[in-house]
Amino acid sequence: MKLNFKVLQYFDFILFFCVVALVTFGVLFIYSSGINSEGMNVSTEYIKQIIWGGTGILIMLTLSLLDYRRFARYVPQLFVGACVLLLFTKFFGRYVNGARSWLGFGPFGIQPSEFTKIVFILFLAWYLDRTKKTSDQRRRFIISLGIMFIPMGLILAQPDLGTALVYFPIFLVMTFIAGVPVRYILFIFAGGMLTIVFTVLPIWETQIAHSSVVFIRVLTNLRLRLVLIFATGSICVLSLLGMFFYRHNKYFYWISYGASIVCGALILSYFAGKVLKDYQVMRLIVFIDPYADPRGAGWNIIQSKTAIGSGNLLGRGYLQGTQSHYRFLPEQSTDFIFSILSEELGFVGCMCVFALYFLIFMRTIFIIKNAANTFGLLIASGVLGMFVFHFLVNVGMVMGIMPITGIPLLFLSYGGSSLWTAMMCMGLLMSVSSRKFGF
Repeated sequence: MKLNFKVLQYFDFILFFCVVALVTFGVLFIYSSGINSEGMNVSTEYIKQIIWGGTGILIMLTLSLLDYRRFARYVPQLFVGACVLLLFTKFFGRYVNGARSWLGFGPFGIQPSEFTKIVFILFLAWYLDRTKKTSDQRRRFIISLGIMFIPMGLILAQPDLGTALVYFPIFLVMTFIAGVPVRYILFIFAGGMLTIVFTVLPIWETQIAHSSVVFIRVLTNLRLRLVLIFATGSICVLSLLGMFFYRHNKYFYWISYGASIVCGALILSYFAGKVLKDYQVMRLIVFIDPYADPRGAGWNIIQSKTAIGSGNLLGRGYLQGTQSHYRFLPEQSTDFIFSILSEELGFVGCMCVFALYFLIFMRTIFIIKNAANTFGLLIASGVLGMFVFHFLVNVGMVMGIMPITGIPLLFLSYGGSSLWTAMMCMGLLMSVSSRKFGF
């Protein structure tokens, strides 16, 4: 695979500037997170981030010079290799933050699930591009689901719920852009949302409301749940039979559509309630009410909101934050890096960071609209889905409007695997952008 230096005249300086600016912000506030209450730096994380950022920029520039279309021939092998690596990590990886999701020796390690996001985007783009002229959209959608569930299931087995969730928005955006019928996409989206609601409601009843709610009793009583599953399943089957005997009656289709969503959500939410770890349940509880456990699981959100609120308009000043320097913020260089930035730079600093992300999102949409082929268009769509999800979930998490999931803020949060993954995605975007002129 050869480098094409002719594309330098079409180099995407907007994306490059935004990435360098965000990485710089990240290094500055990772450094700030290492300052203690006495003004001493007690961490070398910022040095590692500088190294990862510098090497990541080189990787990004190299990928921008490579022709993304040539990756298509290697994508199936890359996908199989990534899944094998995830399986290996499950059994032989090392535990970090309650999940066996890392490979490495001593202080050096990588998180394969991060890099698998790129391989997943490439492989799904390759498959959707190859099947764009098919008339059997149902089969196309089901196979696409299988492509998502394989790495997602392996990551959930580690277990790493936060990283696994990222694959979901990537899948939804790419299948929508690929022209998969909206009713199939909505089926998965509605089923997922309803599963979350059915999982959270019993927790809310027992841990927050502390009283029995009549309509939630269906979810807490196994016998009633089974009755409802049987009822919705029967409605689904009868509707399918109606579709078979009355082929032109669409009412039966939509009845089976809605009944199957409810039935599936009831089944999946039951198993989700059994599979969730205690700390994951507590994250859901404190998302609903942080003061349900203010000195335990709710501490993170309370201190994060305090830090953001204390920043006011212009912030306390760089290196002048108190929440981080007195170690009130947990995981402050990774999950809660935005809290430090908000406290020290205030609303104005937050708006500057938001503007940089907004430029990346808008530039990516422009690349999607002007891509030279479907494969490039779908790659850019997957990257957009990943970046928007990371941004919304992390910023929402530190503000207390989203559950804590451990999803980093790309480019800013400390971590080599996530930073390199984000920069590799940027390199692919630049490659797609520069080749819209046919190089």
